[in-house]
Amino acid sequence: MAIQNPPVSQTRSFSTVFLIEMWERFGFYGMQVLMVTFMMKRLGFIDTKANLVWGAATALIYATPAVGGWVGDKLLGTRRTMLMGAVILAVGYALLWVPSDHPLVTYAALGVIIVGNGFFKANSGNLVRKIYDGEDSKIDSAFTIYYMAVNIGSMISMTLTPWIRDVVAAKYGDSMGWHTAFGVCSIGLLLGLINYSIMSRTLAHVGSPADDAPVDKKRLLLVMIAAVATVFASILILQSETVARWGVVVAGIAMFVVFIYMIAVCRSGERSGLIAALVLVVQTIFFFIFYQQMSTSLNLFAQRNVDLHFSIFGAHLFTWIPEQYQNLNSIWIVLLSPVLVFIYNSLGRLGKDPSVAAKFAWGFAAVAAGFFIYGIGAKWAVNGQVSSWIMVWGYGLYSLGELLVSGLGLAMIARYVPERMGGLMMGTYFVASGISQYLGSVVANYAHIPSGLTDPVQSLDIYTRLFNKLGFVGVGCTVVAMAVLPLMKKLSTSHADAVGRQEPLPAVRSEEFDAT
Repeated sequence: MAIQNPPVSQTRSFSTVFLIEMWERFGFYGMQVLMVTFMMKRLGFIDTKANLVWGAATALIYATPAVGGWVGDKLLGTRRTMLMGAVILAVGYALLWVPSDHPLVTYAALGVIIVGNGFFKANSGNLVRKIYDGEDSKIDSAFTIYYMAVNIGSMISMTLTPWIRDVVAAKYGDSMGWHTAFGVCSIGLLLGLINYSIMSRTLAHVGSPADDAPVDKKRLLLVMIAAVATVFASILILQSETVARWGVVVAGIAMFVVFIYMIAVCRSGERSGLIAALVLVVQTIFFFIFYQQMSTSLNLFAQRNVDLHFSIFGAHLFTWIPEQYQNLNSIWIVLLSPVLVFIYNSLGRLGKDPSVAAKFAWGFAAVAAGFFIYGIGAKWAVNGQVSSWIMVWGYGLYSLGELLVSGLGLAMIARYVPERMGGLMMGTYFVASGISQYLGSVVANYAHIPSGLTDPVQSLDIYTRLFNKLGFVGVGCTVVAMAVLPLMKKLSTSHADAVGRQEPLPAVRSEEFDAT
């Protein structure tokens, strides 16, 4: 629970969460950038199988925070659960360090990562919400900067791990290269845990009531048993496309049941905010279908159809490894995040900050334009290869859309959902993200490259057909998002009126987001 007069500033508390989130994302994205290609080159999967296995893994990775948030809120404490998640994640990446190319070892490692992420993700986001509890004017900016932490970590690791793989592989063999790169992800988590142990006192006043009580050993044992069971269940799901598909269906139904139940039992003043959150969660599902293309179709597109050399006016600058193009997403987000924070704060001071719903609409428009860039770039392809700069600008628009939709998705939960439902609803948001990640992998398989097809001109046509279709879907999402703006304005106004009638917590000075 948040205390009204904390012994440290909000900025120092926020920095602690920011830094462990940065290192956690260093590990996750360092693994993600390689995983689909690893499955194809080391495990022998075809592109469609690699996409679907990774889609099932990411669905579970994003869905388990629904339970992890509840564990943090009600059983073990938000801080404790986040810390436990980080330790388990370090173990999961260490398992990928083991030099084995047997699919079962990979599935087991992913199962451990799925559990660790479940404990970590919802609770780290919920801590940010609790730090700025009662200060809605700062939540958008706080979560945008928090989202930047995600991408600072991923920017470093998505550049580093493909390079480490190639360097180690050249000296010690291909298998050792892959597994050493995965091992670096585990090292990143260990660095994050060391840093957290030094700074953890800045969060002593932030958390759920369970954080202030002694650890209930019986509860902890039951949570650990459930965690082990989840690892084995994940292995089963990853091995079976049918089980994965039905799991997504069940998760989708469960997500809507949770929302409907919460809307039904909530207080009258909370209902409009929860309905608004549901509308935005549905839009988020569509966004993450686009997002999943980064590690699937766009990754494989870079492998086959991108000129890896960066040049300006004929002068060669540098050459990238194909997987490193995923890093463009993080680079753009790190560059654009401070710009958007400045715009939000400036418009907020003028009382003209657009609603979250309006930002979602603009985000879909940017994503649509980004995918059209890839299609347009194909017109100037040479021997089936597009310029690296096409990837730069396509990712730029795509990343702007991500900041406006996914970056504000966490702020949307913080703004519209009552605090007592925060952990569970934050987790429900991640379930929606996970469902759409799997659907995104299904969509990526529309760009399946038949076995034996090596002509880049032919594969270019297959990929750009998919990207152009995604562009048109993005336009459709933009139109729908704009169409529901009047409804969202009505719901937001009703929610604001209800919140305004409540007694707010006294404001606590923030060094980082002080407008003066």
